Amino acid sequence: MPARSYGRLRFILGFALFFTALWFLWDTPLVYPLKIFVVLLHEVSHAVAAVATGGTIDRITLDPREGGACYCPGGNAFLTLSAGYLGSLLWGGLMFIAATAERVKTEWVNGLIGVLVIGLTMLYVRSEFGFVFGLLFGLSMIGVSQKLAPMLNRTLLLTLGLTSALYAILDIKSDILDRPEVRSDAAMLSDITGVPTLAWGTLWILLAIVFCFWMLRRAYRDAANT
Repeated sequence: MPARSYGRLRFILGFALFFTALWFLWDTPLVYPLKIFVVLLHEVSHAVAAVATGGTIDRITLDPREGGACYCPGGNAFLTLSAGYLGSLLWGGLMFIAATAERVKTEWVNGLIGVLVIGLTMLYVRSEFGFVFGLLFGLSMIGVSQKLAPMLNRTLLLTLGLTSALYAILDIKSDILDRPEVRSDAAMLSDITGVPTLAWGTLWILLAIVFCFWMLRRAYRDAANT
């Protein structure tokens, strides 16, 4: 088999295996920490957008039912509200790209994620569950970065990236398209723009699907060179 075809076949089989495992393990304790991590990314994205547009961060909360909130007064409300789902999608894409880049030392990236999670938790997370989760997750990432082999660190980072990107799509569907009456980011955005909640949800999920398609297409193309 030509090298290009072998690389692409390996990528397809690897992604199929990952997606199948994630599908069957989605509601198990094994995937649960990854989902809470994505919720944290969602809230951090709100915070970053608020600060970038002149606002401040009051506090971030996480709860064990995969919910969270970011209290960040000031700043541009439109950009801050839009940043949650799309931000977690972007973080997932960045982790995915780092994991598939051969020259990136993923153990360093995982260690940096751990340090940042601990720092953000100490500074801004104010719910008991969120505080404990942030410290444990951050310490685990630092430990993993130091103890696991480079290939396993790469696999972990790839898992975090893919889970974050795919969960963003599922989260938009669950919170907005399936339950438009819920007080979601899209509902609050609807209040200030007059554009219906479902319209924002549809736009965001289309952007998320296009982004995921682009991300996987790029990885598939690059797989021919590995």
